Amino acid sequence: MDIKTAEFFISSSRLDQCPDVGNHPEYAFIGRSNVGKSSLINMLTRRKGLAMTSATPGKTMLVNHFIINNEWYLVDLPGYGYAKRGKKEMEKLTHLISSYISGREALTCLFVLIDSRLKPQKIDLEFIEWLGEEGIPFAIVFTKADKNKAGELKKNVDTFLKTLEEQWEELPPHFITSSEKGLGRNELLAYIEEINASLKA
Repeated sequence: MDIKTAEFFISSSRLDQCPDVGNHPEYAFIGRSNVGKSSLINMLTRRKGLAMTSATPGKTMLVNHFIINNEWYLVDLPGYGYAKRGKKEMEKLTHLISSYISGREALTCLFVLIDSRLKPQKIDLEFIEWLGEEGIPFAIVFTKADKNKAGELKKNVDTFLKTLEEQWEELPPHFITSSEKGLGRNELLAYIEEINASLKA
């Protein structure tokens, strides 16, 4: 897929503020704070400042819509599990995330970002389990592949997938990415293109 245009569309603080996108499919990206979500979105679109990257985890507080090629929407969701926020703020964020994911009809696929350098994290596994219970179509995106020492990447990815196999009969699609190296960009965009084509068929 060739991304010719990628433009910011709207930010929403509640599900009912999200735009009417008609028949356009929507692909949302989510992960724990500081997993490299903004960097990944900028790498995919090749627009350096499209999604705001920050050294401060948990910067995204809204549902941010971007229109791609005037054909589909990329959605940047707030990160989950950043505990330095106040309790009320965390509850508000949790409600925003869960209401969007379980209530947004336009959501075609949710990409769940996992830091490839870490052992399986309880919060990620619980989130993925919840997606299964809700019947949400999703794929896993392992980020920061270039930050692993030799041999660690495969080991970490395999460990995560084996942990999932304890709960899942069939594993979701997964991608390995590096925003710095551009790794996984073609595969991820090809997957989105394939779904878009199947929706038109």
